[in-house]
Amino acid sequence: MADKIVENVAPAQSHEGPFLSHNIDDLKFPLLISVPHAGRVYPEEIMSNLAVPAAHLLRLEDRYADRLASTAIDKGFSAIVAHRPRAWVDLNRNRSEIDVDMVNGLSLSQLPAPSLKVRGGLGVVPSRLYGIGKLWRQKWQWEDIRSRLDSCHEPYHCTIAAVLERMRLKFGCAILLDLHSMPPLDQQRGNVDIVIGDRFGRSAGSRYSELAMSFFEQSGIAARLNHPYAGGYILERHSEVEKDVHALQLEVDRSYYLDTDLREPSDRLPAMADHIANLAIRMVDQINSQFLLAAE
Repeated sequence: MADKIVENVAPAQSHEGPFLSHNIDDLKFPLLISVPHAGRVYPEEIMSNLAVPAAHLLRLEDRYADRLASTAIDKGFSAIVAHRPRAWVDLNRNRSEIDVDMVNGLSLSQLPAPSLKVRGGLGVVPSRLYGIGKLWRQKWQWEDIRSRLDSCHEPYHCTIAAVLERMRLKFGCAILLDLHSMPPLDQQRGNVDIVIGDRFGRSAGSRYSELAMSFFEQSGIAARLNHPYAGGYILERHSEVEKDVHALQLEVDRSYYLDTDLREPSDRLPAMADHIANLAIRMVDQINSQFLLAAE
């Protein structure tokens, strides 16, 4: 079946396969960017089973977060960017986080106790949205869900793991920047442009989190650490701090780089893409300095 693109957004590149890899054959830097939620190409199976207007799916997207990685990619940084949308499979969830009520051929006994995310409708395949209700007219077949996990979810994570290990072996250290976007925070949370997540120090050495905070603040960007987003499954799965494999999540306020409707890029997007590329450079400089000191 032909894929559809919600809101008639034209893809920038070929969309064969579940994700695109950039600059991973000849590794120039010990830093990998992951963009798991920017997919905008919707399989026909999604569109034909929708129980809500397609525009509601935009709430699941990290809208144009892939373009926030564009400057870094142009500078030679490695990146893995998902094509399939979060409505198809959420790459930032464990593959066992499934709402059994939306699947035929699967029972509760085959799954662990449902997580808070699953109970809220945001498992590895979203089942409902707050204030909207159920997303799907009919239940999915378990074979279909398992096929998505095997063809999209596992290859994405296996590629991340393989690239990080190659970086670690080549450079002695590796960093994963997991790039997301967030809706504007309410006024009670204050003015925040970016939330940096390190799972409260479990997924990255403090020097990297502190560097990121300092860099954004010096760039005039309001940053916060771990609140309200500390990082999810991708950081949990791929960080190995004891082996010098570190992982940070970046959540960028969509109102910073999208238009007032939070649908299309604004003229501020290139500046934020430059900031993220410059952060990546600072991270690499930190690694280089670390190993130079160790060698003295």
